[in-house]
Amino acid sequence: MVIGPNGEQLGLKSRQDALTLANYAGFDLVLMSENSNPPVCKIMDYNKFRYEKKKKSKEAMKKQRETIVDTKEFRLSVTIDKHDFDTRVRNARKNLEKGSKIKASIRFKGRQIAHPELAKEVLEKFSNELSDISEVEIQPKFEGRSIFMQLTPKK
Repeated sequence: MVIGPNGEQLGLKSRQDALTLANYAGFDLVLMSENSNPPVCKIMDYNKFRYEKKKKSKEAMKKQRETIVDTKEFRLSVTIDKHDFDTRVRNARKNLEKGSKIKASIRFKGRQIAHPELAKEVLEKFSNELSDISEVEIQPKFEGRSIFMQLTPKK
């Protein structure tokens, strides 16, 4: 089955006749559907077809990237200093303004795991600092030797 350059059906043709038609029109003969019965070929400019296909896939990837939300992780410590804490809050604020989610985590070292309330205080302080532009999506919860919480930007 041969389809012409304007989309009209030219009917069933032999391979040689189809190639001759494509040459005469100044285009390429492209096999569109090999598995169908009869196989479908189209007379078209193959380079233009490839270009448009690539353009469509780029556009689809761009739209897909827009829907994916980044998650940035910020590691804090139970004994974090004021300046380090403020730096992490400032960086988290920038990422929240860009639309990223924030995962704040604290990994316990040694005997710190005996005082999980200290880690919860640090995480609550972190969320309070960012409460004007974010909301807590996942409350602080334990996972092995660490505790984490997740923040999302306010709508």
